[in-house]
Amino acid sequence: MENTLKGSCIIGQSGGPTAVINASAFGVIRTALDADCITKVYGAANGIKGVLNDRLYVMDEEDPHELELLKNTPSSELGSVRYKIADPDKDDTDYKRILEIFKKYDVRYFFYNGGNDSMDTCEKISRYMKNVGYECRVMGVPKTIDNDLYGTDHCPGFGSAAKYIATSCMEVSKDARVYDTGMITVIEIMGRHAGWLAGSAALASYCGSGPDLVYLPEVNFDYEKFCADVIEIYKKQGSVLVAVSEGIHDSNGKFISEYGSNLAKEKDAFGHAQLGGLAVQLADEMKRRTGAKVRGIELSLLQRCGAHLASGTDLNEAVLAGKTAVEAAINGESGKMVAFEREIINGEYSCKTKLLPLESVANLEKKVPLDWITPEGNNVTKEFIDYALPLIQGQPDRPVENSLPRYARLKKVLAK
Repeated sequence: MENTLKGSCIIGQSGGPTAVINASAFGVIRTALDADCITKVYGAANGIKGVLNDRLYVMDEEDPHELELLKNTPSSELGSVRYKIADPDKDDTDYKRILEIFKKYDVRYFFYNGGNDSMDTCEKISRYMKNVGYECRVMGVPKTIDNDLYGTDHCPGFGSAAKYIATSCMEVSKDARVYDTGMITVIEIMGRHAGWLAGSAALASYCGSGPDLVYLPEVNFDYEKFCADVIEIYKKQGSVLVAVSEGIHDSNGKFISEYGSNLAKEKDAFGHAQLGGLAVQLADEMKRRTGAKVRGIELSLLQRCGAHLASGTDLNEAVLAGKTAVEAAINGESGKMVAFEREIINGEYSCKTKLLPLESVANLEKKVPLDWITPEGNNVTKEFIDYALPLIQGQPDRPVENSLPRYARLKKVLAK
């Protein structure tokens, strides 16, 4: 493949939003706009659905200042989607339409910003374009607060979510221990199969005010042992703060949230269970057993897009991921995902990028190492703290208007 390839590009966003996914979009858009070989830059409205529906925004029409403000803007400004695209070897209907749109706009570069399922979509498109002989360089730009993308040390979105979770746990810890009467508080944190986010609650304890107990889905949850742990601490200190991952499950693989709810029976387009209600369920059980005052708190969507608590490190690396994807594609790379590699230089954290084949990433999950979880299964070790702490560092410059965040206001001019 020749290095010089002239044509337009599309950037799409997919999956759950984060505090810094728009920073990655900015990295892609700004770098593409500045590249001589990229003739036009389009943003897909609602991910791959925007391509299929021929709804593309002309990013060349946007004010440069508003594009810069994408770094201050949480969630997916181009719009996201959860759409499972078929295997092209079994059903190429969507791919024929994608190719039609690519030809219509002379798209030679495609960048898809998302998590596990998005990398699967990216890999399938890359494979199809190669099979039909249409030269288009396809690159995955990583994103997920869950931090479960395989092959990368960490993922854009995780550091900011971890910082939000740790800060919130510190604040709740202060509130929950203020009275002279006891209270048991359970905080439910996102994470279906990987406990990176729930483990981040331990950063609050490391900083002096956080959960007494932390439960991750990497180990089986023993309901009776949990109750015993909570009661022991409650008797000893009069108050207990517990952080639990939404995805904790028993030894049979059944989600604990299913014990008292039908939510987990509902599935999204990728077959993932909708979880929730766990904190209230566990808190109510502890009230029944102890008679204590209880609170069940579900951080829910708040932890995904808390840009006011974003990590400067996370934001800068998110931009870097987008920029690296474009530069790699211009230099001839395709069918790859940008990944991060951690380095410790003179005792200081540093991050560099690398490229991974999409097929080595798609549909695989990276979980918290078992030796980073305490033998009792109710907290994380110092190794987890050492891993997560560098990723939450730094305070981004946050433009405000009327003392509230100033988000990007894109014109979103549709291509014709």
